[in-house]
Amino acid sequence: NMFQVADAAAAIRDYAADGNDLVIAHGTQYGNSMFEVARDFPETSFAWGTATDTGAEEGFENVFAYEAKAQEGGYVNGVIAAMLSQAGIIGVVGPVEAGDAKLYIDGFVAGVKATKPDAEVNISYTGSFGDTALAAEAANTHIKAGADVLTGSAQQVVGAIGVAAENSVPWLGTQSDQTSLAPDYVVANQIYDWVGAVKDMIELHKTGTLGGKVYNLTLADGLRMSLNDNPLITDEIKAAAEQAIEEIKAGTIDPMPAE
Repeated sequence: NMFQVADAAAAIRDYAADGNDLVIAHGTQYGNSMFEVARDFPETSFAWGTATDTGAEEGFENVFAYEAKAQEGGYVNGVIAAMLSQAGIIGVVGPVEAGDAKLYIDGFVAGVKATKPDAEVNISYTGSFGDTALAAEAANTHIKAGADVLTGSAQQVVGAIGVAAENSVPWLGTQSDQTSLAPDYVVANQIYDWVGAVKDMIELHKTGTLGGKVYNLTLADGLRMSLNDNPLITDEIKAAAEQAIEEIKAGTIDPMPAE
């Protein structure tokens, strides 16, 4: 369990000391620890995310960063949520108001509002990435407040998805394919595919470039939207989602709300 920063810091150092060429610290909470270790192992490549800081301004040359433009799939999920919701009330179970979680939620809200301007989007942050009990509690609160569609992010969503299924409420996933957690109620997912980025890091390391590059996943490169074969996903909803995807790729839709 690497949710504990101290444990993760020890693991990062151990992996570097063992001679691994590339050490990945997946979690913004591990950034400080990773940079401390990276300074001690200048011939080892490190990567962290979701983030955009490679430490170049502090003199680091051996750190990669990666981030998903989660607002893009968030917008698409927002379009779907707005069309699914009969009550016009949608609940969001967030972890911490930062990183790709915030990007996703901002894009999600923008997609909802573009589709159903009068819809109410209730957002709660549990303050945890992995506390499934808190996520379940937040999901219950949203449903009691009238939400008939839910979404959320981070490992904690296992708890929220369970509550959604128990209450026959559709769920929209992000980061990974969450369908197996509740096949009848997880209706669509934004999926991060990091394979291309990791392969590129490995190839760069082989050529002597140990860091300094930031990777951004987008719907055009590395982000995938998967709409499940579910009776809730009507042809109309599917068409609207596909149109949103194409317009985001083309740049005609900005998935981030105006500040």
